[in-house]
Amino acid sequence: MQIDCDFHIHSRYSGATSGKMDFNTISSQGKLKGLDVVGTGDALHPKWLDEIKSLKEYSEGIYEINGSKFILTVEVEDNRRVHHLIFLPEISSAESLRETLKKFSSDIDVDGRPHLRLNGEELVDYVKECEGIIGPSHAFVPWTSIYKEYDSLGDCYGKNISDIKFLELGLSADTDMADLIGELKRVVFLSNSDAHSPWPHRLGREFNRVEISELNYKSIKNAILDKKIVLNVGLDPRLGKYHRTACIKCFTLYELKEAVRLNWRCKLCGGLLKKGVYDRVLELSTSSSPRHPSFRPRYVRIAPLAEILCLALKVKNIYSDKVQESWKKLVTQFGSEISVLIDVPTREIEKVSNKELAKLIRAFREGKFKVEEGGGGRYGRVIFGENKEQKFYRGTQSMLDSFVE
Repeated sequence: MQIDCDFHIHSRYSGATSGKMDFNTISSQGKLKGLDVVGTGDALHPKWLDEIKSLKEYSEGIYEINGSKFILTVEVEDNRRVHHLIFLPEISSAESLRETLKKFSSDIDVDGRPHLRLNGEELVDYVKECEGIIGPSHAFVPWTSIYKEYDSLGDCYGKNISDIKFLELGLSADTDMADLIGELKRVVFLSNSDAHSPWPHRLGREFNRVEISELNYKSIKNAILDKKIVLNVGLDPRLGKYHRTACIKCFTLYELKEAVRLNWRCKLCGGLLKKGVYDRVLELSTSSSPRHPSFRPRYVRIAPLAEILCLALKVKNIYSDKVQESWKKLVTQFGSEISVLIDVPTREIEKVSNKELAKLIRAFREGKFKVEEGGGGRYGRVIFGENKEQKFYRGTQSMLDSFVE
C-alpha cells in the first residue's frame, strides 16, 4: 500500500502560525490536498497534546478525526539552534518525552516548537528511550539547521550518528543537491511542508509517497528505516527563499566569492548577505554531480495547484473567485489536489479545465521551465517558454503564510 504523507507541520501554538491550525481545519484541508497521513506537529505542547488525546485512535500510533489520519510528530530546537524532527509511537511516549525535556526548556509550555538546553547527541538518547526516531529538519536553511551550524551529521549527533536514518530536505533543496554530499548516501530523504497555515497551497506543498504494509506507526517507522520512500514531491529548490546567497533587504543575488570579498554586506544597500543553500551544499559536496543510491526515489518538482491556476487564468490572487472555482472543480472531479498535480493524465485535466493548465502541469512534471532563483528571504520565479514576461511568481511577501486568516 502506498500513502501520501506530510510529516512536519505546526499547530496554532507555534510562533507565527495561523489560528486556523486546528485539527478540524487541518483534517478537512488535508483531505482536499490528498494527504493520507499528516504529522500532528507540536506534540509536546500541553494544550495541543490535550487536543491530540481527543482524537480517535485509528490504529497503533495513528489517530483520526473526520476520516483524516495523524501521526505524532514534533520539531524541537537544540542549544545550537539546530532544528530536529521527532516521530513518536503513542501519546504516552509524548507525555514521557515531555516530562523529560521540561527540565531543559523554559518554553515547552508556551511554544509548540520548544527550545532545549541539549545538543543533538543528547536529544537522540532521550528520543530512543521513548522508541521514537529523530533526524534534522530543513537541513540546509541558513538560519536554524544542521548544515548551517555543523559540517557533518557526526559533528551534531556524535556517538549516536548511526541512529540518524532520515534527513528533511526543506524547501530550498532536493535530492539532486543533497546527494552531492557523500555522508548522505545512506540516509532517507523526507520532503515535508513545515506548514504554518492549513490551506492546500501550504499544507502538503511538499510530501512523501511511502510504501507500507499496514497503516500504523510501526509500519511508517519501518518504511523510513527500511528506505521505502517511493516518491519525494516538492518545490523546485531554486524557488526557495534561501536557495542562493543574497541580500536580506534588497534580495540582490551574489556569488559566494563576492559575498566573502564584501564581508557579507550588500554593495547596493548595505544589508546583510545570507549564504544560500546552493553555496552551502557546494562547500560540503564530495562529487561534482549527484550520485543517487539505488533506494533513492524520484523527486518531482511541483507547485501548489492554486498558484499554477493563477498563471493559467492570468490572475494574481490565489484567493480570487476565478481561481477558487477552478480549483474546487478540479479537486471535486479528480478527488484531491495531489491527484491533479501528480497522477491524473493531463489530457483528462484538459477536459475539465483548459489547455493552458494542462500544459503547465505537464511542464512541471517534466521539468520544462526556467527559474529566476530565490534568495535572501524572497521566493524565486518560474518562467515557462521563451516569453520572459510570462512569469509565475513563487510568493511575494503578501503570499507567504498568512497568519491572520
